Amino acid sequence: MDQYPVAAADHDGVMRILALAVALALAAPGLRAECDDAPRANVDWSGCAKQRLLLRKQALQGARFDRAILVGINFDASDLTRASFASAEVSRTSFRDAVLEGANLNKLVAVRSNFSGARLAGADLEKAEFHRCVLERAAARGANLSKGDFGRSNFDRADLREANLRFSSLARASFRGARLAGADLSQAFLFGAHIEGTDLSAVKGLVQAQIDVACGDAKTVLPRGLKAPASWPCAD
Repeated sequence: MDQYPVAAADHDGVMRILALAVALALAAPGLRAECDDAPRANVDWSGCAKQRLLLRKQALQGARFDRAILVGINFDASDLTRASFASAEVSRTSFRDAVLEGANLNKLVAVRSNFSGARLAGADLEKAEFHRCVLERAAARGANLSKGDFGRSNFDRADLREANLRFSSLARASFRGARLAGADLSQAFLFGAHIEGTDLSAVKGLVQAQIDVACGDAKTVLPRGLKAPASWPCAD
């Protein structure tokens, strides 16, 4: 799951989230009876603090995790169709191959979490903050990622066709081999974004200034009217 070395700042951030989760759990035991409910479809864990749970291959359709703090949870291959994680915080949590179609991830904060192979078609990730997360091979066709921060995240080979990426920060994110036909990148921040070998010919809203600060190569396919800058390929 870990594809990056653990930086001191990231470690401190994870520890703060863990400490907050434990404090919340101890400060108000029984405040919400739902926090003790067993995981199931439509369970309401809104505002709950959970850590190190194995929830792999669970049926959690329509479950609510709004404002929850989730650390080290394994949701691999679980069905989270139409689940809600609005304003939740997840750290080192795994959603590999999970079904999140139509899910509400609005304002979700995710730190070093793994969404590789997750099915995110039609999901709402508006204003989400994904820090160093893995979305490799994610199926996010038509998903709303507008106004989000996906810095240094990995979208390699992801399906982002018709996705809304307007006004999102994609600094140093990787899109090698991603499918982006029909995706809207209007006003997206692409500083250092890796688009080597990526086909951008059918992307919407892309302008030369965005290309000039991104990192492509001779195999990058650009929309008509745009050209590769002299800075390509970027130095390592």
